Amino acid sequence: MKTEQVRQVKRAALAAGVGAALVGGVLLFVPERDRPPLSPEARAMAAAGSGAPAAFADLTALIRDREAWLRSHPEDGEAWAVLGAAYVERGARRADSTYFPKADQALQRSLATVPTDGLSGADGPGGPGEDGKAGESAEYGNPAALVGLARLANARHDFATARKWAETVRNQRPDEASAYPVLIDAYNGLGEYRAAGDALEKLQELRQGAPVLERSAANYRERGRQDEAAAKAAEAAARATTPEEKAEALHTLGMVSWDRGEPTEALAHFNSALTAAHDHPASLAGRARALAALGRTDEAYQQYATALAKLPKPEYSLELGELYDSLGLNGDAETQYEALRERVEKERAHGVNEELVLGRYEADHADPESAVTRLTAEWTRSHRSMYVADALAWALHRAGRSEEALKYARKATGQGPRSALFTYHQGEIERSLQMYGPARRHIEEALRINPYFSPLLAPKAREALDELRDLPVTPPVSPPASSQLPVPSQAPVPVPTQPEVRSSPSVFRGGI
Repeated sequence: MKTEQVRQVKRAALAAGVGAALVGGVLLFVPERDRPPLSPEARAMAAAGSGAPAAFADLTALIRDREAWLRSHPEDGEAWAVLGAAYVERGARRADSTYFPKADQALQRSLATVPTDGLSGADGPGGPGEDGKAGESAEYGNPAALVGLARLANARHDFATARKWAETVRNQRPDEASAYPVLIDAYNGLGEYRAAGDALEKLQELRQGAPVLERSAANYRERGRQDEAAAKAAEAAARATTPEEKAEALHTLGMVSWDRGEPTEALAHFNSALTAAHDHPASLAGRARALAALGRTDEAYQQYATALAKLPKPEYSLELGELYDSLGLNGDAETQYEALRERVEKERAHGVNEELVLGRYEADHADPESAVTRLTAEWTRSHRSMYVADALAWALHRAGRSEEALKYARKATGQGPRSALFTYHQGEIERSLQMYGPARRHIEEALRINPYFSPLLAPKAREALDELRDLPVTPPVSPPASSQLPVPSQAPVPVPTQPEVRSSPSVFRGGI
């Protein structure tokens, strides 16, 4: 019986002293050579715990199994945690935010029903406190549910809440490996890159294997350490034990090649990823991006359409819209921009914050002042990643506020990665301020990093560079340096209302 096999795998891990909760990662705690053959449900749980993507069919089987089990065992709090985490993964894997409220309900049910493990000193089951937050005993005895809530918050781009839940688990159980991938994502979303690096180092101390190698590769890429990222991703691909693990590692190799301005190499890696796991939408989008750079636009359109059918992310609509725009196909571009706006509204209804991609769209294609307001709100709520800094800089520039913009542009380019987009934005901002020497250097650098960085902006970069060659180099008039950036002088719009959580307080342009 499948449910019995899942329980047997859990008991085997516990007996070996290598696991504490199903969602905590069964197979992450088991040496690869000793892994037993598992049912689809157990494979999905193992993938979730290790931070690796589960096969979509396995994930679907797990959801059905846990739903059926809970119909007759509604007080099984651990099963509620498994189901909640599976709902989060299901929603993220298909950009289907309708699963997120269901995930929240399941995880809250888990917090209310799982008894303490005796470590907190409480005598009875822990449940939500009178303030709507989980009681301390429930939190301590149920790390699986808290990690699930952190994953849910990350999926909704609520990084501060994700940090809160994951740090709760880390502080109570420093060796709980499942908390660290979630912490890394939360810290990166908040722009706390040193903390993200520390969390990665701790994860590397605790666990080994392809999922940790892939996580290392992705984080090194985020920090601009491309050689290390490529080495870790190649090792992860070699050590992968599932098609999904292999595809994820090969996709990272493709993104590293893309960042370096190598579309042919990137295309080869994306093709390999899709050979390993044909259902890998991010690699479909990567393949479309590379095909467009190589001038194979008809194929690029088809790949984007396939990627959007499987994973309708607003970022992909923006990417395809800008490809159409670059070719003068304004009607087709507007169709994609309308799809982006509709998608953002749908996501907002389920608590997902898509203000970053909406602000990026508005800055170039709609209302730059609205983009400034929107992105200022993101900065104010501590979403201070390099991506928000760059987007806010560009929106300020497009709104005619280039002196303010330059501070944020420098923040974005100073975070570590050699991003062609960020560097181009800084160069254009400097050009508008008549800082022709720095502008020329930065636009030249952007085109050296990746001459294909955007089908819409790369040609403009080349035109700007031609104009700059005929202009005198003038001393830069720099805004005063400051480690604390001022918030732009405009009141932010309210953050979109999200459903209440009772227990909780590159693409071309986006670096995905």
